[in-house]
Amino acid sequence: MKLDILAIGAHPDDVELGCGATIAKEIAAGKKVGILDLTRGELGTRGTPEIREKEANNAAKIMGVLVRENLGLADGFFENNKENQLKIIEVIRKYQPEIVLCNALDDRHIDHGKGSKLASDACFLSGLRRIETSQDNASQDAWRPKQVYHYIQWKSLTPDFVVDVTGFIQTKLDAVFAYESQFYKADVNEPITPISGTNFKDSIRYRAQDLGRLIGTEYAEGFNVERFVAVNSLDDLI
Repeated sequence: MKLDILAIGAHPDDVELGCGATIAKEIAAGKKVGILDLTRGELGTRGTPEIREKEANNAAKIMGVLVRENLGLADGFFENNKENQLKIIEVIRKYQPEIVLCNALDDRHIDHGKGSKLASDACFLSGLRRIETSQDNASQDAWRPKQVYHYIQWKSLTPDFVVDVTGFIQTKLDAVFAYESQFYKADVNEPITPISGTNFKDSIRYRAQDLGRLIGTEYAEGFNVERFVAVNSLDDLI
């Protein structure tokens, strides 16, 4: 199956939090979207990897994602090395996405920055035909995504461009809160984490509202780029 967009996250729920509304909008427009989680989030304070897996699958269904895979890398300790790059290259070549969305360039959690660079490097290397990979004993063709964009996470980074996601924020919220083990619920007796309080829960909506305000829409999500974004004419700008 060829995908239009592959969203990569270091942990299950990274993609939903970073660009869930954008993904929902692209899917509504007919795009084929998949998600690749690098780890199972096994170091998370709340829940278990098994619970997170079920939650991740539920979130994918809510957004309408076609495929979701997990590489099972070591949460907190994975490295940007040849072994892990090749694992991601195999997935990129398998689905041949035109666009890859990946973790924030810089963030509070060390896995986000590491995952961002690992995914970006793999996207470049995937286009080199002398790097040989295979799937089901068949060699894979080289494939390099046309664009690599980085969604914004904990830190309020200044985006290079924003996507109007008005009409899709509720889908994002539903997908995020499919991770019931991770986020605020009044009747749950679990340890407190930076994302388990009501402040963080509320921030998901008001951060999207603030970006929307800045571009004259109701809601928006921001992205950073590694190279300039080109437009055909001034009319392409909203």
